[in-house]
Amino acid sequence: MQNFQKLNPEEQANLHIVSNMDETNLPPFLQSLLSLASTPAEKDMLLLSSLTACGACMPNLYCRYGIAAKRYYPNLQLFIVGSAACGKGIANLALELVKPIHEATPLIIPGDATYPAFYRTLAKQNGRGYIHESEGSVITDIWRSSTANYNTALRKAAEHEPISQARCKACSVINNPQLSMVLTGTFSQYRALVPSIENGYFSRLLTLIIDESRAFSSRYVEPEGRTDTLIRDCAGQLYRLYETLLFSRPREFVLSREQRARLGTHLENAYPMLIRLLGEDFHSVILRMAIHIERIAMILTALRLGEEQLRITNHEQRMECADEDYNTAEMIGNKLILHMAQAYQMVKGEEKVEQLQVKALDQKQILLELLPEEFNSRQMVEEAKLQGVPRRTIFRWSEEWIHSGVIQKIRHGVYRKSLAVA
Repeated sequence: MQNFQKLNPEEQANLHIVSNMDETNLPPFLQSLLSLASTPAEKDMLLLSSLTACGACMPNLYCRYGIAAKRYYPNLQLFIVGSAACGKGIANLALELVKPIHEATPLIIPGDATYPAFYRTLAKQNGRGYIHESEGSVITDIWRSSTANYNTALRKAAEHEPISQARCKACSVINNPQLSMVLTGTFSQYRALVPSIENGYFSRLLTLIIDESRAFSSRYVEPEGRTDTLIRDCAGQLYRLYETLLFSRPREFVLSREQRARLGTHLENAYPMLIRLLGEDFHSVILRMAIHIERIAMILTALRLGEEQLRITNHEQRMECADEDYNTAEMIGNKLILHMAQAYQMVKGEEKVEQLQVKALDQKQILLELLPEEFNSRQMVEEAKLQGVPRRTIFRWSEEWIHSGVIQKIRHGVYRKSLAVA
């Protein structure tokens, strides 16, 4: 089995999401939740799993994307691939957020179910569901006999395309599935669901790679009862938001003109190096990250508005994206691309395809590629911020680039790439 590609401390730090953003820009709901995490890796797992769980609880909310203006809903599918003792269990707090809603309106679908049972449950719930499994072995064992069925169903659900089951005569076609999912497990368990990078599900499944162990002392830092109380409060907030949206008219989430322009050009222009390094198959990951970013922004804005503001604006048919939520979503997307590049290489390694010698996670090289041939300090800092690179790090990198001849300093604060780079 392909092992994790070990990263040095700086590479691991640059790969983190929450520790490279300004947490105060997150909605207060998420800021409260993240206070329960004690390490950067735990914060990343809790943030992504909570966003996914919350997205499952936002009915009648959608955005339009693409030339055909297709409707997409705030449903994410996430697999946290973690090494031993990395603290993956913290993702289970996301499940606690959904349970009160499930008790009122069935939403949770067990992962330890046969495919016909999964299909029947999803159909009974009018195509809406949330899967959460922390034991990857359960998924591997139960799904082994019908991996192809699950893979196809989850891939179609990610695009809200009709799902059918010929052997399940009692069920009609599920025309508009809205399915969210959080899975945690090892790389071998991940491979049970993602057999190859050519499979269309790879680019639709968000992958978070956690390659570090949690310190033993961090297991016992929370005061007794604090976690239960905070989760109960957050679950109550989410329940009220869910009810407000459920009994509201459908509401379209829209990006501003400037945000649409950024989303339309950023990803396609930002990562040509990764596509060259990994191959054209990775191009689909870049393209699909655009809709993932918009979905994440939609969830963030709904959480920021909260139940009260959504109820007050119930007559409105549009919900505008806040700038801080778009910026946060784009930064999360930038980091997830690097995580998925790591997963891409791991899967390719298992397929015994020739390994590339250049690391896909070399964020320093990626950032240099993103900068124009001639740039100034402000452009460099702004691009670094979007990539989740700290200000002090990018200035240290720029000194290294100058020393190695990769860039030339034209005058104070203005630089030009060397011909070899440009």
